[in-house]
Amino acid sequence: MRAITTTDGSLDVTDLPDPVPTADEVLITVAAAGVNNADLQQRAGHYPPPPGASDILGLEVSGTIAAVGDRVTGFAVGDRVCALLSGGGYASLVAVPATQVLPVPDGVDLIQAAGLPEAACTVYSNLGMIAGLRPRQVLLVHGGTGGMGSHAVLWAKALGATVIATSGGERKVRASQALGADLVIDHRSEDFVERTLAFTDGHGADVVLDVVGPDYLERNLAVLATNGHIAVIASGSGRTATLDFGTLMRKRATISGTTLRARPRDEKAAIVAAVRVDVWPFVADGRIRPVIDSVLPLAEAAEAHRRVTDGEVIGKVLLTP
Repeated sequence: MRAITTTDGSLDVTDLPDPVPTADEVLITVAAAGVNNADLQQRAGHYPPPPGASDILGLEVSGTIAAVGDRVTGFAVGDRVCALLSGGGYASLVAVPATQVLPVPDGVDLIQAAGLPEAACTVYSNLGMIAGLRPRQVLLVHGGTGGMGSHAVLWAKALGATVIATSGGERKVRASQALGADLVIDHRSEDFVERTLAFTDGHGADVVLDVVGPDYLERNLAVLATNGHIAVIASGSGRTATLDFGTLMRKRATISGTTLRARPRDEKAAIVAAVRVDVWPFVADGRIRPVIDSVLPLAEAAEAHRRVTDGEVIGKVLLTP
């Protein structure tokens, strides 16, 4: 198979032996792989793969099943699928546990489907399974046009929540509005606490999805409604922050922080199963769609990383082998 390998930060197309699926895995002929910030961190040496995982970059793919293990049920050779990976996506073939595979619904483009698994599983595990977002509640999404943020906007709107998104600059504000956010705040020129409280008549956000980290903690707590929850899925601005415990306790607030890649296989299986039940119907009926910025050939992985690093992409960048 062809794959991207990394040596001292370089990205090189390499021929490698084909992976062989175990009894519980399927082998996927990759149509496309999603590019995520985690890939950039791994390339820089800051996010190593968990024990036993492939050291090839790539945490999500779409494609067709080329082989199934002896104990696999529910999938067959030729099925159109997408999958959540612990690594190995930047390649023409990948083996993955069948419990981390999702069918691609009819009407969804197979290549674009590569932009769904990581976002769907991250967003739903945090907003649905941990925060318990419900219809008519208010969700504040930071980075409303990113890979995670755009999916969060679409899922929460499909659920029936009110969605407020922050975005940077007029182009991204328009993109968030096009996704259906009820209010879009330009964080470069507006105070999201002030705008959110005004929009909600002082109620605030029941749930905050935070991709910024410590720099936003104080303001996230200020904008949070009573009994609200802050779901942190990135620590981009650093690792430490000061927490006002008085406000936390007065609001009866909760804060969670998660990563997805290093979770045990049974936890990933449970998340994927829940996504198939509670999120995939919205994908099938078109209310959730892959938000794709651009599609590049695998050999241009470095350019894909440059685009993600620049921070100007809307949705996902994909690589096709």
